[in-house]
Amino acid sequence: MSEFLVIVESPAKAKTIERYLGKKYKVKASMGHVRDLPRSQMGVDVENDYNPKYITIRGKGPVLKELKTAAKKAKKIYLAADPDREGEAIAWHLAHSLSVDISSDCRVVFNEITKDAIKESFKHPRPINMDLVDAQQARRILDRLVGYNISPLLWKKVKKGLSAGRVQSVAVRLIIDREKEIKEFVPEEYWTIEGDFLKGKSNNFSAIFYGENKKKIELKSEEDVQKILKQIKGNKFKVVSVTKKERKRNPAFPFTTSSLQQEAARKLNFRAKKTMMLAQQLYEGIELGKEGTVGFITYMRTDSTRISEVAQEEAANYIKSEYGESYLKEDERKEKKQSNVQDAHEAIRPTSTFRDPNSIKQFLSRDQFRLYKLIWDRFLASQMAPAVMDTMGVDLQNGDIVFRATGSKIKFPGFMKLYVESTDDQEEEKEKMLPDLKEGDEVIKKDIEPKQHFTQPPPRYTEARLVKTLEELGIGRPSTFAPTLDTIQKRGYVALDNKRFIPTELGDIVLELILEFFPDILDVEFTVKMEQGLDDVEEGKVRWEKVIDEFYQDFEKHLVKAEKEMQKVEIKDEPAGEDCELCGNPMVFKMGRYGKFMACSNFPDCRNTKPIVKEIGVTCPKCKEGNIIERKSKKKRLFYGCDRFPECDFISWDKPIPRSCPKCEGPLVEKKLKKGVQVQCTECDYKEEQQS
Repeated sequence: MSEFLVIVESPAKAKTIERYLGKKYKVKASMGHVRDLPRSQMGVDVENDYNPKYITIRGKGPVLKELKTAAKKAKKIYLAADPDREGEAIAWHLAHSLSVDISSDCRVVFNEITKDAIKESFKHPRPINMDLVDAQQARRILDRLVGYNISPLLWKKVKKGLSAGRVQSVAVRLIIDREKEIKEFVPEEYWTIEGDFLKGKSNNFSAIFYGENKKKIELKSEEDVQKILKQIKGNKFKVVSVTKKERKRNPAFPFTTSSLQQEAARKLNFRAKKTMMLAQQLYEGIELGKEGTVGFITYMRTDSTRISEVAQEEAANYIKSEYGESYLKEDERKEKKQSNVQDAHEAIRPTSTFRDPNSIKQFLSRDQFRLYKLIWDRFLASQMAPAVMDTMGVDLQNGDIVFRATGSKIKFPGFMKLYVESTDDQEEEKEKMLPDLKEGDEVIKKDIEPKQHFTQPPPRYTEARLVKTLEELGIGRPSTFAPTLDTIQKRGYVALDNKRFIPTELGDIVLELILEFFPDILDVEFTVKMEQGLDDVEEGKVRWEKVIDEFYQDFEKHLVKAEKEMQKVEIKDEPAGEDCELCGNPMVFKMGRYGKFMACSNFPDCRNTKPIVKEIGVTCPKCKEGNIIERKSKKKRLFYGCDRFPECDFISWDKPIPRSCPKCEGPLVEKKLKKGVQVQCTECDYKEEQQS
């Protein structure tokens, strides 16, 4: 008989931890929560201090029965759910179901699944932290009060299957507000003048018009440009100022949940949901040959960039041996802590720096490897020395006209030897060399090119940009971002177009109703205040019932008003412009969980449906008879194929265009590159200039 029973959340963890603890310990998995609020009813008694009614989750009866049987045989029970609010609540529910005293030393927490971390954690068990439990309970009840009151209203007034929630409603509002900004945006014209200059016979470099004398001038029209060009006399420019500086660039901090989701989206093209699924696998452990199952990263739900001294020391030893002393960081740099950061546990990092990605590649799937490498690179880079850049600024003058050139080169790569953080809007820093110039030197103008530009509207939200905005606003918690983005798409409130969110008509309608009758739900400041209230519960500053009551008193009034005054909204199906081939009735566009599709208006008598076919105006280059249409693979990736399939099997990942190659008459396609598109021939080496 095992003396001790340890309960964790997942079977993968159970297997690894049991191996680390030895024969006296039996480790079992609860498979997440065993109790929750009922799905069929509110489950919250608003008349009695918002008392929650918990029941055993459907399907968890056999799991709970097995745990109770094991508990009766054990001398002591340890509850080792994840080290966060949710994990604390799972431990509390388990304690209730298994009659464990919550004030006893029954709770064990660890930030990584390694032998040393597990053994150390069992030396320091503690009672269940009821402040953490209450904070999670308050969030669950708050979301239940919002969802189970507003959602039925939306079913009655709009259509079935809709939902509303605090975080998801704000996310939809951000997307819709951004779309309005884009539609209302009025572009403004501006110009730049780029000059091509020569120092000596072969030192080419470029410079941009700056202004007159030392005054910067903005060019708003072609007329402004012509005035400047008329003032330039001859081809000679004099170097009037040279500024040389040394600039340090610090590495990015190790990953938090939010920054991991953002960077995985940018660098690996992963959706937030996929990133968290893979991170969970890496945290819980991967089979590593003779070593058995090993946890590769620390806990992946965190808002802290803090790193343990042990991990820092290990990273320093690795950097010293692989890169040399000069690549070690000089001192500890601290990130400015935001008010909504809990700092409960460390940043996301590898459990061992010496387990480098290539050494374990054979044990990981392609996507597991790519995410682990991203986490490993980012962590190690964060412990390396800053990069040192030599920068140079030069002013060139002709009469009163000044052109300015800037250049930089890497003097010491530091962390950049391993990893450089990406952004949504900027290109990665590249070297741009200038020739050796001194004040008084003369350079020759080879060419000057004026360029017309127009200001651009704010960009639509990508997943990465939306996660970043929600975090900056203090909306939700890192663990809620991925499910939130998933929910607003499944409900049909928004859709992804070219990896950017666009609102749907349904999203507009639902948001308008919530904005009219429940303005607080969509108010960013109000939502942030609610998050702060939940944090205060966690810190023991306020009772959870008080936080809920302050919200519900006003919410109930809005609810009564909405029940009386909210009008029924009829969403009319948009005609598809063709008739059903089965019954002759008009086809209409409908919105499903995977986007728009065509269906017969005579539903349910006729159940004919078909996907929307989008022609791109190109004749099939293979059969010369069919038309090229957009299609989607099983993984929702866009490709192009002939509408005569299966008679013609032409397919292309790149978009064909309606003209032929001027060199060989072959088909031309638009090839997507990192920064824009380029027209290329599929049969020869013909390429056109890249477009941004």
